[in-house]
Amino acid sequence: MSAPFNFGQLKFLKALTEALFHGAPMVISADQVVANITELFAKVGGTKLDEIRLSLTATELVLGPLFAAVDVETRAHRIRNRLQNSQIDLFQDMARLRGIVYACYYGHWQPGVEAGDQQANAANPVHQQIGFTLPKFRVRGPADMAITRVEGREIDPAHILDADTLGDEYDVVVVGSGAGGAVAAHNVAARGYRVLIVEAGPFYPSPRITHHELDMVAQLYKHGALQTSTNRDFIVFQGRCVGGSSTINNGICLRVNEAGRTHPDAVDVLARWASIGAPIDADAFHSSYDAIRDRLHIGTIEARAGRHNGPHLINGWHAYAAGSSDPKEQRAVADWFAKNFGPPHTPAACAYCGYCNSGCAYGRRLGMAQTYLPDACRDHGARILPGTKADRIVWQTSIDGRREAEGVKLILPDGSRRTVRARVGVVVAAGTIASSKLLDRSDIDGTGHNVSLNIASPVVALMPEGVGGNAWDEDQMSSYVDCGDFLLESHFQSPMAMASLMPGWFTDHSERMRNYGRVHSAGILFPADRRGRVKDGKLKFELDRDTDLPLLRRAMATLTKVHFAAGAIECYPALTKGQRLTPDMDIDSFFETAIRESDDVTLSSSHPHGGNAINVDPDAGVVDPDCRVHGTTNVIVTDASVFPTCIRVNAQWTTMAMAHYATARHDPFG
Repeated sequence: MSAPFNFGQLKFLKALTEALFHGAPMVISADQVVANITELFAKVGGTKLDEIRLSLTATELVLGPLFAAVDVETRAHRIRNRLQNSQIDLFQDMARLRGIVYACYYGHWQPGVEAGDQQANAANPVHQQIGFTLPKFRVRGPADMAITRVEGREIDPAHILDADTLGDEYDVVVVGSGAGGAVAAHNVAARGYRVLIVEAGPFYPSPRITHHELDMVAQLYKHGALQTSTNRDFIVFQGRCVGGSSTINNGICLRVNEAGRTHPDAVDVLARWASIGAPIDADAFHSSYDAIRDRLHIGTIEARAGRHNGPHLINGWHAYAAGSSDPKEQRAVADWFAKNFGPPHTPAACAYCGYCNSGCAYGRRLGMAQTYLPDACRDHGARILPGTKADRIVWQTSIDGRREAEGVKLILPDGSRRTVRARVGVVVAAGTIASSKLLDRSDIDGTGHNVSLNIASPVVALMPEGVGGNAWDEDQMSSYVDCGDFLLESHFQSPMAMASLMPGWFTDHSERMRNYGRVHSAGILFPADRRGRVKDGKLKFELDRDTDLPLLRRAMATLTKVHFAAGAIECYPALTKGQRLTPDMDIDSFFETAIRESDDVTLSSSHPHGGNAINVDPDAGVVDPDCRVHGTTNVIVTDASVFPTCIRVNAQWTTMAMAHYATARHDPFG
């Protein structure tokens, strides 16, 4: 493994780290932080490493001259003036380097006998500094779930292929092993087809998953959880491993327009699809939801799993709404999430360790790698080829003149290329961005357009001493409020992730992290409908100033007020400058002034969808209502890229339902 940074870059990283911690106590050295950064990017590699190198060079120029040679106070002064408080878009983009430095401080992991050794980190100085205890050492009462492994759910390694065991032809090649690919692969294999599942990421079963966050994000996320839009306004989180994002998400399962769990004024998603030429059989689609629910044992989470941060949001909402005269707020739905963690109220239920986003080390999450994938392999003969990129679909002409997939060109882990024949058909389910890229490389017109995102941004709240309990000792996300045009979702992160999203600079950031046991957190989620496109292999996405930014401000203001209604004494919205709010402030006016453009706030999404939309008209969509690519006989797309508009809720369950809908009602290749 080659060194990711040269001497000058390492020197700058150390100087930057020292400046970002100016005035704040450090329990590991700046050199150790730089070593952690180096280790992370050595594993991430690729184009993301090239981007970071370029960003380091540009930032050093902006902070110069001789940034590393001047004293720490001068360095901090330059950062404050040129990055923290800048309104220049380029400088605001550079300011996001702070998140990497803070993540690699609070994500520090002591090496042990084994990878991810919790015992070696029993006295991790960073954990002690913020009052955090690793799951292995938490004391729980008899009413709590023991943090132990559930065995017997993993994929048999014998069903994982490599270059030597890969065959020359299969009936069906499925590209992608996440929510859409795994369900489709299972259903197609159950029809008797010989199925190959191609996954770009590694095979990483839950026994290999640890609480070493820096290692997990490098191994399990695309671009090490640093994938961004082309303008760097949005971080887009996507899994890149066998099981896809179902391996590293919070398991949230919401249907579109579910009675009693969706705001009654929310847009009717399926009706809207039908109105623009994408009719879906609603009864059949909800039957697909039901089938996924039954296999994944989806159910409302146990209250003990979200015992601190979860009720904080629900109780805060009720207190806030009691004083509201807005009829829409009176009709809002506040409830606990349903998840595929469990099943609930059984010995295999979620042990709420708080590490969902870096993978479940305990085999309790019923993701694709614990359900549909092992089922497809064990019961129906499917096989999985990890670490392999699908480069393009190879075509021939069918008897009726349409294009017919003959095979798929693959790039194997060693860089060699090989074409695997697909005797019957191809399923594309690599996610909105990757599926659009694959179809484009395969000469399918119109791909990658009208991409939607559910946009998220957090607001952290400081509670009075002794109020609320340790929010890190529970399920990361447990409750939500559907406000009609946006959602509020409780969430709390493990140390590294929390440090990267915690607003603030210098001593402010350090103080907030030292209050780790006193803070609660939640985020907004609002739909940005058909604002983006995949261009030159990357996501180009911009919010609309006249519609999206006012909604963003209103959602952030509402969540801040809910925190204060729940008893918070300070709030820290995820703003670039790191401001703090108190209950006596005019919250609405503050956000009107503070958020003038996307660069003023940290925005992310785990739910990209669209790009290859369903439509009866080939000129208006890429796939037909059966998810078959227009103009082809045997290529279907079964991931969220076929959604015609933004679904406004977390996409996992709907993606699985779409894959089931496309492959279970009838034989898509029959």
